[in-house]
Formats: sequence, structure tokens, C-alpha cells
Amino acid sequence: MSKITEVIKRSGAKVPFTPERITNAIYRAAIAVGGRDRAQAEDLSTQVVALLEANTPVGTTPNIEQIQDLVEKVLIENGHARVAKAYILYRNERARQRNRRKDGELTPSGNIPWSKIWSVLDWSVDHGVNTITLLNEKIHSGAINDVVTSAEAAYNEDVENAANLVLERKDEVRMVFVAGPSSSGKTTTTIKLGEKLAQEGLKLVTLNVDHYFHDLAMHPRDQFGDYDFETPQALNMPLINEHLSRMFAGEEVRIPFYDFKSGTSYPDRTPMKLEKNDIILIDSLHGLYPEMTRDIPAEMKFKLYIEPILQLKDSHGNYVRWTDIRLIRRMLRDSVHRAYDPEQTLLHWHYVRDSELRHIIPFMNTCDTVVSSAMPYEMPLYKHKMAAHFAGWVQKFKGDPLREDAYTRAARVHQLFQELEEISDDSIVPPNSVIREFIGGGIYKY
Repeated sequence: MSKITEVIKRSGAKVPFTPERITNAIYRAAIAVGGRDRAQAEDLSTQVVALLEANTPVGTTPNIEQIQDLVEKVLIENGHARVAKAYILYRNERARQRNRRKDGELTPSGNIPWSKIWSVLDWSVDHGVNTITLLNEKIHSGAINDVVTSAEAAYNEDVENAANLVLERKDEVRMVFVAGPSSSGKTTTTIKLGEKLAQEGLKLVTLNVDHYFHDLAMHPRDQFGDYDFETPQALNMPLINEHLSRMFAGEEVRIPFYDFKSGTSYPDRTPMKLEKNDIILIDSLHGLYPEMTRDIPAEMKFKLYIEPILQLKDSHGNYVRWTDIRLIRRMLRDSVHRAYDPEQTLLHWHYVRDSELRHIIPFMNTCDTVVSSAMPYEMPLYKHKMAAHFAGWVQKFKGDPLREDAYTRAARVHQLFQELEEISDDSIVPPNSVIREFIGGGIYKY
């Protein structure tokens, strides 16, 4: 038991001191450079705690910065320079993210798909759904079905345009990635894109990269026991790259199998070999991450990025955040398909968002096309399903320094729902809509 019981966060709040968080921070940095020795991370963490106790006067409480400085010191003094560098880079990136949030900037401007945003905004203005007030009027007047029809047509047109871009390069493209952050609609988009390409005679083979997860025991956990599946290091990236390279060379490989119930990876399970004209289709969070296809020539890849680029402004002049849309989508999807408590999704979302900002969004500008999966009518549907949950979370997490992220997100969505009219009838959602990926009842199997 450590002599130190509390630590001061950057906000000034005092929270319980949890040595396991130091272990996880060190282990996460080690994973980033290819290491997975949990026992060594625990030993280094013990050294950090010992130094912290020795350097903290009786009656005082250390702060986060002091602990992080000691982590860097211990890593360097123990000869782990590469891990120390990964830890420092992560620490600096988090500092930049905090500063951008303070300045009102969410992502570096070079990674924002401005052209697509303006296109979606223009569409929203033309259809009278660019503000919550206008959207509420559509619901009241009974014109929401027209909005549904137009929005679905716009999304399907995006997918068709992507298919046409692939067809223009069909003589060189050997793999198509549908990439994007969690719950952006990758699975439905992959299916629809595959259908359109198959209609043009292209033979598609799907590779499920989820089977390349490392064993759960090799993943870092936080002080609440939550695992981080969102980082690209959760996947065996070198093996994915190796298998793709070998298949394109005409070899047969054996794909691993990942048992999600036990968190165990079984290697060399499913044989896979490509025929001469096969195109691999991959739906993955990290499809744009360079290490996944490091040895595959650029001309052989087609990269589609998907995001719900909703342009809907509230009465305070704030646009609905895309991350909030995806948070609700994931809550609904996980409750429908995985019997997962929506509150667990909310509490896990900081991992999701952190990984997006570090490992997905920075590579957005490397894609070949951008598809928007946003539907103006979806938030009113979600209000009917989730408003009570968000109201409850606002009360439950208010004032809890360990749940600041969950409270901030819950409060923001709760405020949004208070302005929106709700739609209680799911039947307005077409059976082949991307929204069915999250609420169920669609024609596709997920």
C-alpha cells in the first residue's frame, strides 16, 4: 500500500492515487514501440512510486506533472530510451490536445475535410435542416419523410461515387479500405460498396482484421479495469502487413481467430489465398494507419474515409458534434448486438476519442474520398431512445473528478436533446439505411 493516497489533477481536483495507472502508462508506451512485458512495466512503476514517496514531503499531495516527470526519469535511467520517447511524445500530444480544446480548436486544420463539410452544409441549407429550429419545424409539419428520403439518397450517392473512383483504377487497385472512427458506419458502407463493385464484375474478398487482436491479457487496463481496444497496437499490425504482402505474392496464409468471449487469439486458423483478380475489402478503424499496409505499394490501395459530417446548429450557434453522434450510435449498437450497458460505452469513450485524435484523424488527408453517413433525422430518433439515460448520467457524474469526461459528454448531449423534438417511430428508417447498423431491424447482417 502506497503512503500517498491522493494526487492533484490538472484541473486542481484531488483524486485517489492509483499506482496501476502508472503501470498502464508505461505499458502503453512500451506497446507503442513493440514491447509487451507487463511484469517489467510493473517493476518500473514500483520504482516510480518509491521515488514519488521519497520526494513528496509529509502532508503534501503530488500532482500529475510530478508523477509524469518521474516516469520519464525512471524509464531513461533503466535504459528504456525508446519507451521514454514514446511516453514523452504521448504526453506532449495530450498537452497539445488540451491547448486546442482551450482555444476552441478540436483538430489540426490540415486534417479537416473542409470541402466535404461545405458540401454537406450546402445540402443542409438547401433542404432546410441546418438548424435545430428548422429540423423541428420539419417534424411538426410532417415533412420528415422527405428529409429521410433526401438524406438517404445523398449518402448512397456518396457510396456510388466512391465505387466509381475504384472502377476508374480497377486495373491497379488490389485492396479497398473503408476506414473511419468508431460507429461512423463503416460496416454498412463496406457492404454497399461491395455490392456496387460486384455489380461491375469485380470479385471481392473480405478480410476481417478483428481476428488480429492480441490476447486480452496483453492489453493495458485503467484503474476501473477497462481495456483499451481502440489503439492500433491492440492489433497485430506486423502480421496483417505480412499476410497481405504474402497473399498479393500469390501465397496462402492462415488467418488467426480471435475469441471475443475469452479474449484469446488462436493463430493459423483459417486458410486464405487470393485469385489473380481478387480485391481485398477491409472495414477497419485503422485502415489509414501506415503500419497496417507498410509494404503494400500505394497504387494498389484505395482508401475511403467515413464520418457522420452532420451540419446542424443549435440555438447557441454550436454545431452538433460528430463524436456525440457516434457515441450514441455505439451505445445503441452495443446494446442491440452485444448486450453492452450504454453507461459502459460512455465511460469507455475517452479511450475511443483519444485514439481517434492520435491514430485515425491525423491520416484523414491520405484518403481517396470522404463519405458522410450523417442523417439529419437520426438525433430526434436517438432522443426518444436515450434522453432519459443522458439526464441520469448528468446527475450521477456531476462533481465526480474521476468522471469529468463522462459528465461533459452527457451534459452536452442532454442540452442538445432538450432543444430537439423527438421521433418515436423507427419505421421511417429504410431497412437498408446505415442507421439500421445501430438501431437494428435492417436487411444486412452485422
